[in-house]
Amino acid sequence: MRLPLIVLIAATVLCGALSSSTADAQSAKIKLLLITGDDVGSHKWQETAPATRDILVKSGKFDVKVVEDLSCLENADELKSYDVIFLHRFHRGAVPSDKAKENLLSFVKSGKGFVVAHLASASFGPTVKKTGDKIEVTQKGWEEFGKLCGRIWIMKVSGHGPHAPFKVKIADKNNPITKGMEDFEADDELYAKLQGDTKINVLATADSDWSKKTEPLVFTLNYGKGRVFYEAFGHDTRVLENASIAKIICRGCEWAATGKVK
Repeated sequence: MRLPLIVLIAATVLCGALSSSTADAQSAKIKLLLITGDDVGSHKWQETAPATRDILVKSGKFDVKVVEDLSCLENADELKSYDVIFLHRFHRGAVPSDKAKENLLSFVKSGKGFVVAHLASASFGPTVKKTGDKIEVTQKGWEEFGKLCGRIWIMKVSGHGPHAPFKVKIADKNNPITKGMEDFEADDELYAKLQGDTKINVLATADSDWSKKTEPLVFTLNYGKGRVFYEAFGHDTRVLENASIAKIICRGCEWAATGKVK
């Protein structure tokens, strides 16, 4: 049975409209580049990277590309296609080229977003020698990265107690990332003694038995025209199953990319 021409035309138009609508919805999503790979042996990035990607994709707000090395920072034109870069893991010994460093800094300064998770802030940092309470910097590392992150983990200085449950306190309930959230319990490594003196906006804290201080676990800062978001969670996939942590990650990435949270 042959369909009337008018029916075929209508069907073609409808298919085109649906295809266009799907493409529009995809293009409206936040383009996020998640850089993973490397890290210390206790951090199973091969598991936590896909789990982090799933959290973001399931929110319906993100189009996520995952890469496993720093070479993605070499192409400035390609970086322009992203709204936010998510440094997911600590890169041991790997240092970006001067070109890659410039591209990353320019990306954020231009008004884009940068997200740092867990031990990723230890990347490219200084090397220190610790004798008792005396700390001597033996190699400076990439100093501007510390300013970009706001606070960084420095080996032999920063640390944490045993992986165990602790209470996370929402310090800023008016910020769009934490608005409407209540204090919650996390079962993770409670990072302490992160280093830096850049002005940061602390959104969530926890009291560390290891440092005997209240430590910032979630914070934001501005870098040029861009926005930086840090969250200290994510030792393993079980941590990422915490609904409050997943919400903070999604909201933080959205804020870093756009400056707001819908």
